[in-house]
Amino acid sequence: MSSAVQLQKAHYDSIAEEYESHYGDFYSRQYRSRFINEPLFTGIELEGRNVLEAMCGSGHTTEYLLSKGARVTGLDISSGEMAFFKKNWPDATAVCGSILATGLPDCYFDCVAVIGGLHHLHPNLNEAIHELHRTLKPGGSLCFAEPHSRALPDIVRAYWYKHDSLFAKNEASIDVQQLKNNFAKHFSFKTESYHGNVAYLLVLNSMVFRVPLSFKRIYSPALLAVESVIERMQGRLMSCFVVSQWRKL
Repeated sequence: MSSAVQLQKAHYDSIAEEYESHYGDFYSRQYRSRFINEPLFTGIELEGRNVLEAMCGSGHTTEYLLSKGARVTGLDISSGEMAFFKKNWPDATAVCGSILATGLPDCYFDCVAVIGGLHHLHPNLNEAIHELHRTLKPGGSLCFAEPHSRALPDIVRAYWYKHDSLFAKNEASIDVQQLKNNFAKHFSFKTESYHGNVAYLLVLNSMVFRVPLSFKRIYSPALLAVESVIERMQGRLMSCFVVSQWRKL
């Protein structure tokens, strides 16, 4: 197990219960449904397909995938998070292991999804994407939603990562353009859209800002509405995360 993966495992095992309470509540689920899942899987047939949710945590995206009729495998290095996954989604397959060496079969999945996981993998990000590429069928989709570089919010994010104990030392945003350059021979790049403003920060990431859940319930409906309005005009420079669909060549 690489040092980056060991760091990820220890970090998420230590915060699994608190993480689940903030990222698994009603309003965080609403946020993911509206601003992540819908753009992430647009145009992809999921019913009856084999889908891997890599770095799945407790399976927040698995809920959406199962509702669309997918056959879901969840993969995560954290035994604490996988305990939640198994409890929440008994109809899905649970695999506790590293994204760098999944042990999953070649060319098996129609779709692989990673939501908020890739930016934990530096300096092994390319290695992880090669492994996901191996597990995808030709023509299969790699879908990811990640904090991205080359945007103004990333300046604040980089400072916060360095000074907040909730973040592991190797966490950093994703340079999507560099990744596309690295994997141009392996994938075609289907869609790319930019999202994330006030509700991303204070609804989805309430744990980061230490917002009590009782208070979060009060302001979340209004901020979800505000996010929809701001998102129409913000563009890449002012966005907090990127949503991408790639297709295996």
